[in-house]
Amino acid sequence: MGESILEGLRVVDLGCGRAGALACLLLAEAGADVVRVEPAFGDGGRSDPAFAIHNRSKRSLAIDLSSQDGLATLDGLLAKVDVLVHDQSPDALGGFLRAANLRQRFPHLIDSHIGSWPEGHPNAETPVDNALVMAQSGICDEQKVSGRDGPNFLRFPLGEAAGHLAAIGVVVRLLMKERTKAGGSTATSLLQGALTSVIMLWSRAEKPTKSLQQGYNKQIDAFLFQCSDGDWIHVMSSPDHAPSMQAGLAALDPEVRAKANAERNGAPVLPSYGANALVFKTRPRQEWLDELWANDVSVQPVLPMGALYRDAQAHENGYVVTVDDPVLGRTLQPGPPMQLDPPARVRGPAPLRDDARTLVDGWYPRPLPERGQPAAEYPLSGIKVLDLGNFLAGPFAPMIMSVLGADVIKLEATSGDMMRHAEWAFAACQRGKRSLALDLKKPESRPILERLVKWADVVHHNLRMPAARKLGLDYQSLRAINPDIVYCHVSSYGSVGARKDWPGFDQLFQASCGWEYEGAGEGNAPVWYRFGMMDHQCALASLLATVLALHWRNLTGRGTAVAASLLGAGLLTLRETAMLPDGSLTPYPKLDHRQLGTSDERRLFRCSDGWAMVLTEGEHVHAAFLDSLGAQDTKQAEAAIAGLAVQQVVALAGKCGGVAVRALEDQREAFLDSPANRAAGLVASYPHPVYGTFEQVGSFLNFAGMPARLDRAPPLIGQHSAEILRELGFGQDAVDAMQAGKLIVCAPA
Repeated sequence: MGESILEGLRVVDLGCGRAGALACLLLAEAGADVVRVEPAFGDGGRSDPAFAIHNRSKRSLAIDLSSQDGLATLDGLLAKVDVLVHDQSPDALGGFLRAANLRQRFPHLIDSHIGSWPEGHPNAETPVDNALVMAQSGICDEQKVSGRDGPNFLRFPLGEAAGHLAAIGVVVRLLMKERTKAGGSTATSLLQGALTSVIMLWSRAEKPTKSLQQGYNKQIDAFLFQCSDGDWIHVMSSPDHAPSMQAGLAALDPEVRAKANAERNGAPVLPSYGANALVFKTRPRQEWLDELWANDVSVQPVLPMGALYRDAQAHENGYVVTVDDPVLGRTLQPGPPMQLDPPARVRGPAPLRDDARTLVDGWYPRPLPERGQPAAEYPLSGIKVLDLGNFLAGPFAPMIMSVLGADVIKLEATSGDMMRHAEWAFAACQRGKRSLALDLKKPESRPILERLVKWADVVHHNLRMPAARKLGLDYQSLRAINPDIVYCHVSSYGSVGARKDWPGFDQLFQASCGWEYEGAGEGNAPVWYRFGMMDHQCALASLLATVLALHWRNLTGRGTAVAASLLGAGLLTLRETAMLPDGSLTPYPKLDHRQLGTSDERRLFRCSDGWAMVLTEGEHVHAAFLDSLGAQDTKQAEAAIAGLAVQQVVALAGKCGGVAVRALEDQREAFLDSPANRAAGLVASYPHPVYGTFEQVGSFLNFAGMPARLDRAPPLIGQHSAEILRELGFGQDAVDAMQAGKLIVCAPA
C-alpha cells in the first residue's frame, strides 16, 4: 500500500468558505489528491493570509463556471475524481450541484455539501457565513457580554466544525462504498457544526434534575486569575496545597478571606476561589506556573493568539509545521491535528493559480460502479465500538458513531463516568450507547474485558496512558487480544514530549491558544467560552482518525493505532494566522471592545425591536449602506439603526448588496419547539428512566436516503450490564454472582 491512508483518492474542492477548505485540507493531509477549483481570474480569498493555511497540500484549477465551457470542464473533471466537496446552493450553476443530478451523472462520486442550515430548512438560503448563522440561530446569545445586554459576536467560529464533520462524512461514505461499490451524498451545515458544542446547553427534560438544569446558566464564572505582573492564568484544580498559596491564604485576615470566598464561590473545585484571587496577585505569573506545575495543579497561562507556535510540546508532536509559502515566505502553521499510521503530513504550500492543469489532463475517468451489496440501514451499521472514555473529549466521538449506526458499549467504572455529576454535560456526549459498569481494577474483570475487545472493531478512550497501561488498556495489550482492532487514544498534550501524560481541560486550551483574549474583545479581561469547543474539536479529530483507520483496515486487513489531542486540535484553530520569520503574525480579525463585531462591515447592531447581524463587505457596499442611513460613520449608523426595526435593516442591507439577519435571543426552548427544526432532524426526543421525555440537539451529519439513529437516551450507570454480559456468553447465574461481588453494577429495571 501507499504512504498515506487516502493515497490515490481524488477530491474536488469547490468550496467558497473556510469550513469546506478545512474539510479538504484534512483529506489532503491524510493523502488525498485535492484540486481546488477557483475562478478563471483567481480566488479573491488569495488576498487573505489565511489562504496559505487553508489551501496548502492542494492543487489549483482555474475554471470560469459562469460559462458553458467552464461547466463542461467541471463535468469532465467530476468524471475523473472520487469526491466533491462544496458549500454552494444545490441550485447554483443551473442546478448542476443538485444531489439527484450528481447521482445520475456520476454514480461513482461521493459528494459532500456544507450549507448554512440543513437543506430543506426554511433558513437554508442564508449565505454560508458563520456570523450570520450564529446570530440567526440564537447561538450568539449563549455567551454573556461584558458591560451590556444582547447577543455576543462570537469571535470563535463555532460553525467551522462543519469542516471536520464534512471530512468525517466523506470517509464514512468511503466505508459504505467499500460495501455498495457506489457513491452517494453526505451533508452538514455551519449550524450543525456549532451544535456539536451547543448540545451541552440546549436540552430539556420532562422531569429535570437540579444538575441537568444547572447547565442552562450562562452567567457561569471561569477560574481565571490575574497575577502581580498583570498576566493571567486559568486554573482547573485547587491550588491550595501549593506552598506559596498555603502561605498566602494563611496570611490573609480571616474576615477578608471569608468575604472573598463568599463573593466568588468556586466550590467544590476551588473551595478558596475568592481568596485565591487575592493571593495570586502577590506574585508574577511564571513563578506561579512553575510552582503549580510542580505540585500537579492543572493550570495554563492565558496566552495571546499565536504564542503556541513556539511551544516545544506542539513541535515535538507535529502540531506545528514549517511551510515555505510562495507568498508569505517561511511560516509556522498548524499541523495535522491527529496522528495516523501511515501519518498525515503537509504535502506542500498553498498552490499557485491553475497549477493542476497538467495533472488533471493526465487523469482518466473513474469506471462506473460495479454491482455491490445493498446499503445497510445506517452508515456505520455493523461497526462495534468499545468506549472507555470519561468526561467529554473521549466519549463524544463514539456518541456520533452511535448516531451513525454503530453499536457502542460504554464501559465505565462501577462509580460511573467522572462527569456524571454534571448531567447537562454528560448527557451531551452519551446518547445512543449501552452502559456496562465494570470494576477494571479487579483481576476478575479481565475475562470480560477480553471478550469485549474481541467483540469490538474500535476501542476509543481518553484515559491517561500510565493509567491505561496499568489496567492493560494500552494498544499493545489489546492488540494481543484482537490484532484487527482499531485503537484511538485521546490525550491532552500529544503522545510524546514532557507533557504527554499531563491532564488537560478545555479551559486550559482556550487559554493557551489565545481564544480567552480574542473572545473577550479589545481591552477586556480574558473570558472563557462556555461552549467547551476545544473538547469538541479534539473529539471530531479523533473521530476522523478512527474512521480513516477503519478505511485503512478495509484496504490492508490490518488494525492500527491512531490518536488525537486537545493540543493538536487547539493548534488547528489558529489556522487563520501564521507566524512569519520575525515572529509576527499574519493579520487576522480582532473583536472590538463591546463584542459587537470584527469590523464596521461585520457586526451586530441594536434595532428598535431587537438585534441584527449586518454584513456589508465588498467594494462600495458599506459606503452605500451608510449612505442609505444618512450616516457618515459607524457611530452615526448605530444611532440611525436604533430607530429602525430589524426587518428594515435587513431590507436596507440587501438593497445595498450586503446581507443581514435577525440576531435571536433566548432560543433554547424555541429551537427545540420549532417544527422546521424537528423536520430537519435537528431535534431528538426519547424516553429516559429519570428524566421522562428527554430532548436534545439532533443529528450533525446527514446521509441521503439513510436516517440518523436517534432512539436511545444517555444511559444510567450499568443500565445494560446484564444484557451485554449475556450477549458475551455469560449466564444469568454468573451475572448475578458478578453483581453480588460488586464486580459490576446493574441499574434497577
